[in-house]
Amino acid sequence: MINYKLLTPGPLTTTETVKKEMLVDHCTWDNDYKQITQYIRKDLLRIAHVSEKEYTVVLMQGSGTFGVESTLTSSVGKKGKLLIAANGAYGERMEDIAKHAGIDYKILNFRYNEVPDAKIIANEIENDPAITHVSMVHCETTSGIINDIVAVAKAVKSLGRTFIVDAMSSFGGVDIDVAGLGIDFIISSANKCIQGVPGFSFIICRRSELKKCEGNAVSLSLDLYDQWECMERDGKWRFTSPTHVVLAFAKALEELEAEGGVKARCARYSENNRLLIEKMTSLGFSTYLDSNQSPIITTFLYPDAANFSFEEMYRFIKDRGYAIYPGKVTDADVFRIGNIGEIYTEDIEKLYGIFADFVSR
Repeated sequence: MINYKLLTPGPLTTTETVKKEMLVDHCTWDNDYKQITQYIRKDLLRIAHVSEKEYTVVLMQGSGTFGVESTLTSSVGKKGKLLIAANGAYGERMEDIAKHAGIDYKILNFRYNEVPDAKIIANEIENDPAITHVSMVHCETTSGIINDIVAVAKAVKSLGRTFIVDAMSSFGGVDIDVAGLGIDFIISSANKCIQGVPGFSFIICRRSELKKCEGNAVSLSLDLYDQWECMERDGKWRFTSPTHVVLAFAKALEELEAEGGVKARCARYSENNRLLIEKMTSLGFSTYLDSNQSPIITTFLYPDAANFSFEEMYRFIKDRGYAIYPGKVTDADVFRIGNIGEIYTEDIEKLYGIFADFVSR
């Protein structure tokens, strides 16, 4: 197999030490293993700047979407109404979840290069008293945009609604004051900025809001409240957990702290992003976003005179050690490059050299 690095928004390139943690087998009911689960839950509270008295953490088997679906279907339920602020594919996926679950909802669609406007969201809530919950994505990797959850949180909480944030691609890589913003549920995944491997998502929940979820779930396996109730007792997951992934994630948390925490990791990602844009611009590529660029992933437009396909470019780059992402924006010819994971400026320099060779063929 070709050993290449992932310049993607997750799964991403992990350290050798994180990978090695998965060489150990564990029983799901073993007390040592359950203590690892409890360590993870407690450390995520620390990273989120929340207290154990006010917030708790639920780990959920599956990808990040499983966590989002668990949260939306368990919190909104059949009696509430969800307002979705979407400016990309992952905000739009929340609509798909609501449709499939039979949740009452309304979606506000913003352009992919436009952050959701807190004033428009507040106006929608004021005009529709039935709205009980508001959800949005923090970093929409469709474009790489970073959304203003601060302004939206202020608007939503001032109107007394429950606020749900999909921070899949930002938590652990961008500092988020969850308690300070008043976020009620924030969701992320093991294989994103904390730099673990795929296999589970996690939801940081305000306890008072989580308790309202009892009996709401439309799914057995994605019942957020029941998962929490079981896990809260002693760290046992309700159903078989991804043991190897959990061990790797615990190691990844240790390595995040050793790097200097979220602040240091954000600085590394941001420098990767700054250098990437500088180098790609020098080769004639331009960014899709004019502002609100996240340090997570960047969307690039093809040069006007480009005479190559993404597949051709992808293969050339992968054969030389790196994997990039196809475009997801539908109204422009683009591709994407991620900055997160075990990636450093020397990788960006090497990538620049590969791109330079490709465009000069």
